Amino acid sequence: MKNLESKVNELTELDKEHYLHPLTPPKMQYEQGPPIIVSEGNGVYVKNESGDTFIDGMSMLWNVNLGHGQEELGDAAKEQMKTLAFSSSFNGYSHEPAIRLSQKIASMAPEDMNVVFFTSGGSEANDTAFKLAKYYWKLKGQSSRNKVISLSRGYHGVAQGSTSATGITEFNSLVGPKSPDYLHAEPHLLDCELGDRSHEDYHKSVRGIIEQEGPENIAAIILEPIMGAGGVFTPPEGYLQALRDLCDEKDVLMITDEIICGFGRTGKNFGVDNWNVTPDMLTFAKGSTSGYIPLGGVVMREKIRDEMVKTDDVLFHGFTYSGHPTSCAVALKNLEIIERDNVMDNVNNMEQVFKAELQKLEDNHPHVTKSRAVGLLGAFELYADRDKEKPFDPETGASFQVVDECFKRNLILRSIDWNGSNIVAIAPPLIANKEEIEEIFKIIDEGLTAFEQSLK
Repeated sequence: MKNLESKVNELTELDKEHYLHPLTPPKMQYEQGPPIIVSEGNGVYVKNESGDTFIDGMSMLWNVNLGHGQEELGDAAKEQMKTLAFSSSFNGYSHEPAIRLSQKIASMAPEDMNVVFFTSGGSEANDTAFKLAKYYWKLKGQSSRNKVISLSRGYHGVAQGSTSATGITEFNSLVGPKSPDYLHAEPHLLDCELGDRSHEDYHKSVRGIIEQEGPENIAAIILEPIMGAGGVFTPPEGYLQALRDLCDEKDVLMITDEIICGFGRTGKNFGVDNWNVTPDMLTFAKGSTSGYIPLGGVVMREKIRDEMVKTDDVLFHGFTYSGHPTSCAVALKNLEIIERDNVMDNVNNMEQVFKAELQKLEDNHPHVTKSRAVGLLGAFELYADRDKEKPFDPETGASFQVVDECFKRNLILRSIDWNGSNIVAIAPPLIANKEEIEEIFKIIDEGLTAFEQSLK
């Protein structure tokens, strides 16, 4: 036990001294060290270096879709590394894993979305989609189309373009203003997107912004089918179709960010499948490999590739690890397991359990409201007075407190606090069973009770 404690102390000090963490207050990390040092995982559970077991109620970063400890994915990586660990995709070089994976993903995507460009992750995927959208219009003789419209509260990554497209203020405040070519619309203004110019927020809608800027200057719009980091918001019925129709009307490309929603998280191949909408491009990452190895990409309609093959120009865009053989091999095995083990059937069955447990929270806790879930992607909100939608004072940190109380009880969740909202996000691995989901909500119930006691 003493040796174990000594190891934890050593790792904590080394972490504080040498490891700058993403999305973490550096001062807090430097002073306090990591709240958890994860050592192993199995299914929906992870263990820390001290041997304590936690339920991973967030699939870590919404990405460990098949859960932890899937040996088949490790075996797929090992076998690929033994034969061909890496090969470039530049200059037309190719290899079987990338070829097979591009065909497989194309077969899963809607309609004629049959062409895939690989990246290392989601931020790169979205940056790639923006560049390809602008390049597409350049090839069509419309090089003035350089602007991209995204949604406020949307999250699209932390590379230069994807940060500018992200509609969460904090991400753009790190090093200065966003690029002027990226515009943010208010989300989910269905009536406006259908053409209601009398709406008070019409000028903030996607349609209103396209009309203000001129469609001849707009390359694309991008949105998450269901907002993730911005609060797990589901669009009103008809919204995605309205944007699809708007893009067709104004001749603008539609990009859907499927980085969280893709590969079964919502019970479908992709989030857009819940509304039978076909974008012009969709981006993917996280669930493609269940987070076991980095991989991302862009799936596009054939019309975009067809413009590129009309020219002899080199496509001056790509990453060292585009089409990484080992990543592609792991992704192929990951998608094989999802199909073989009927994982999406489990997601659709567990969605009902998930929703029932969310409703119990609303029934039993006076501050819980606006619970929602699609597949195994869900959230609830906390209000000081839910009937009047009166928020908690910011200093209360309601969602942070609840998530912390759950963490004390060995459950990992995520707090989303943006402009005074208090949202608790829940996204367990897609293999979670009824008993595991019920255990998650048992702990949330206890965490909420502890929070309520602190208010007295």
